Amino acid sequence: MQCNQDYVVDSLELHLFFARIMKEHALFLKAGFMPPGAAFARESEMFLRRFEAILSRAVSLSNHIVRRCVLDSGEVFTRFTDKAECRTQRLTGIAIDRQLTARAMCLSGSDCGAELCVDPRLSAQVCRLNRDALAQVEGLISLKERILQQVCSCCLFTANYPLLIGHILREAELYRARLRELEGMKDCGCPEGCGDEKFWNRIMMEHALFIRGLLDPCEEALIASADGFAGDYKRLLDSSARGGAEELTRKFRDFKAAGTEGIEECKIRSVILPLLADHVLREANHYLRIMGG
Repeated sequence: MQCNQDYVVDSLELHLFFARIMKEHALFLKAGFMPPGAAFARESEMFLRRFEAILSRAVSLSNHIVRRCVLDSGEVFTRFTDKAECRTQRLTGIAIDRQLTARAMCLSGSDCGAELCVDPRLSAQVCRLNRDALAQVEGLISLKERILQQVCSCCLFTANYPLLIGHILREAELYRARLRELEGMKDCGCPEGCGDEKFWNRIMMEHALFIRGLLDPCEEALIASADGFAGDYKRLLDSSARGGAEELTRKFRDFKAAGTEGIEECKIRSVILPLLADHVLREANHYLRIMGG
């Protein structure tokens, strides 16, 4: 029963975090295309809706099942998420199912380490959800690979950096790898350097680089702070020593939270969508939670 419990809980917690991340990746891709990229924009919209459906199913199955520590971590939603979705929908014209956030915020979690009685029907539903999510993430990976190839060969313009496209591609590959592990597939297809600390230190470093590049040039102090975080994470990645990531990530999380609030209140000049600011904040919260911070 414990093994079955772990399978269900681990699967649902994975979807609550990563299905939301994937649907937002699709939104950011769609928002970045000009008219010649209309076909890619339509495909991105399709995956946005498909991952909204995956997330909706995960939320429906998660009440009193997922751990309270995950719901409280800030990786599933933050105090900024609903407003960030509202403003991003207005700014981009892309519809967002905000009820998913409202429903996630109403979830009740179980005590960490508590024994649960997992109904076999729930296990079967979670298995179907995992298989369906795996099919969708395979498709989204293919889309990101095709977009990246077109951008890097100068055949397609997008407002998204090539590095950002590669960044979200690796996150999708990690989601796929975790799903394959849960389903007992021998070839997990882990992205290069997918050990948690190395993988997430690189993700955090790239967040700092993106933030630096998307801030208005007049925001000199924030640009300098973002550049400092990028350098700190690069030094962690270049060092063979372990440790130091938790304290650094806590500071970076606080920087992101202040930035998200500033962007939502129109106090920071940038080309950062409010939902992108909240998105990278949730990823820092996720990293802190898996480090135990």
